[in-house]
Amino acid sequence: MLSSLASIATLMLSTLLMMAGFGLMGYMLPIRSLNEGWSTFIISVIATGYTFGFTMSCIVTPIFVRRVGHVRVFGALITLLTVSILLCALVVEWWAWMIFRGLSGFAIAGAYLLIESWLNERVTNDNRGALFSVYMVTCLVGSIGGQYIVPLGDVNGPNLFIICALIFSLALFPVALSTAKSPSPIAEARFDLRRLYRRSPIAFFGSLLSGALSGTWGSLGGVYSQTIGMTTAQGATLLAAFLAGGAISQVPIGRISDRMDRRFVMIASGLFGVGACGMMIAFGADDPTALYIAGFFVGTVLYPVYSLNVAHANDLAEPHEYVTLSSAIMILYGMGTVTGPIMAGTLMQWLGPTALIGFLGTAFALYAGYAAYRITRRPDDVTPEDKTDFQATILPMQGADNASPLPEPDLEEQLELGIESGR
Repeated sequence: MLSSLASIATLMLSTLLMMAGFGLMGYMLPIRSLNEGWSTFIISVIATGYTFGFTMSCIVTPIFVRRVGHVRVFGALITLLTVSILLCALVVEWWAWMIFRGLSGFAIAGAYLLIESWLNERVTNDNRGALFSVYMVTCLVGSIGGQYIVPLGDVNGPNLFIICALIFSLALFPVALSTAKSPSPIAEARFDLRRLYRRSPIAFFGSLLSGALSGTWGSLGGVYSQTIGMTTAQGATLLAAFLAGGAISQVPIGRISDRMDRRFVMIASGLFGVGACGMMIAFGADDPTALYIAGFFVGTVLYPVYSLNVAHANDLAEPHEYVTLSSAIMILYGMGTVTGPIMAGTLMQWLGPTALIGFLGTAFALYAGYAAYRITRRPDDVTPEDKTDFQATILPMQGADNASPLPEPDLEEQLELGIESGR
């Protein structure tokens, strides 16, 4: 086990630094946006730049990796992250920030994709759980640590932007100087939305909702904390509570879903999310400790929703369809992350900051309701022994095995594709 940890030590150090910069950037920019007097709608529009860049990177980055290799692409992406945050300090205009956030979204998604492909080549069935747990903890610690840098500086000045750029730059060194062998080329993201809907309508619909949930909170959570009167330190704690809840709950929720109809777990998660959002609305900023606890509860179901969708789709798929369906889920997730912040930002503009939590609660209710409806339409005919293993994820990429070559479709699949193309 120690040798396995040693083999990913430099990779985890780069991840820790990258996530520290990411946490700092993700909390600092919304606060600065508010201080510039930009409306919540404009801030949500800026956020769509990030989510669009994030989604496009999951499609484009594998092409670059096949041409020039992992290390060079990782270096280019970290450089792009550094440039994007410095440009935000130089040009403080909302339309420019939307472009710069698109660059950062493209870079962070590509970096995640590369890191996970490295990890997938290091893990075995014996150490997969342990190594990915280390990965999740590293991401969590880095992101939370970066958020707590914000209260130490002035978001209206250039210093925090420069510190963020320095942290991103340092993240390049461990990987660039590592002697570890680069992994195999990343599989390109082939996706088939119609096939995903036929296999699992709840994964199709749920992917849009999971993108709306995590994209909306990730983009506007900092805005919410400031507009309800919290200090920057209190806001960092609220964001940390969400992340901690998601990190702690994913594995238990996944293990429960492995032993029963996952749709019942989806219903329970959605209803729990509705209740936790109600707690947040009830407490507000009057009781910060209670708000942290409620936020932790929301996080416990907000982040695992994506992994539940992937697991349910894979349960009903053939092995050669896993990457294709996971890529389709990723595309739908990206659509949700683009549209969710726009809708929530508009509601916040009209109704105030509490509308953000109301939006999350509505999305949870739709998720639970649709899962319940699907139970009435299709019985659970997947035995626990035939289920795929639930895989906890930090952010959606291409699926659990994105480092592996895509399998060629078998004769039956080719025939099916030929029939579909002739319709």
